[in-house]
Amino acid sequence: MTTVNGWGNSSPPPMLIQCSRCDAPALGTERGTWTITPEGDEEFEPTLYTLVSCDKCRAPQLLVQSSEMEGGNAWGWTDPVREWPSDSAGPLSPSIPRAIAREMREARACFTAKLYTATAVMVRRTLEGMCVDQGTGKKALFAALGELRDANKIEGRLFDWAQALRVLGNQGAHFSKEAVSREDAGDALELAEALLDYIYVFTAKYDEFQQRRAKAPSDGSSTPA
Repeated sequence: MTTVNGWGNSSPPPMLIQCSRCDAPALGTERGTWTITPEGDEEFEPTLYTLVSCDKCRAPQLLVQSSEMEGGNAWGWTDPVREWPSDSAGPLSPSIPRAIAREMREARACFTAKLYTATAVMVRRTLEGMCVDQGTGKKALFAALGELRDANKIEGRLFDWAQALRVLGNQGAHFSKEAVSREDAGDALELAEALLDYIYVFTAKYDEFQQRRAKAPSDGSSTPA
């Protein structure tokens, strides 16, 4: 992908996109790119925006990519995600580790492409990545999820959700005459994202809140119940 500093007139080869108007995969033409990098004391990862038009219906869309280390000292870009028109699923939180977010984005892409069995498999891989990141010592996903429950990192209903996703992932990973349905795949995505938000977003926010409250000076006042 050619990067220009501004909306340029580059003519790179067509790219495969998911057109929101056609509601189907389609070839798209890049109309220009814009790269944002930190300046001065700013601290954020470089971001690449790409304006693309659908070759079939000409509808525009804006794709966004973040920089990532590809190996050694080589830097590249993450897979493009549609920023506009907005995806109903919304962006993943930047608090979710990159490797796990990558698995989740691939699960979303499978669902968008109507590959529902592949969606279930990618959701299962996402759960496996979450367990590894959380330091579980068990290789089997069932046991690893049990470790998270015993360590109070996930609780009752969240544990039940995770087990249901594991079972659905098993169904997708092994041949079966019964295909994974669109409804099950969609629910799996939503539940997996809820689990990731709980582990990486809400738990972190609660811990920060508790630490801030612990450091706050006590003035002897009381708050009515």
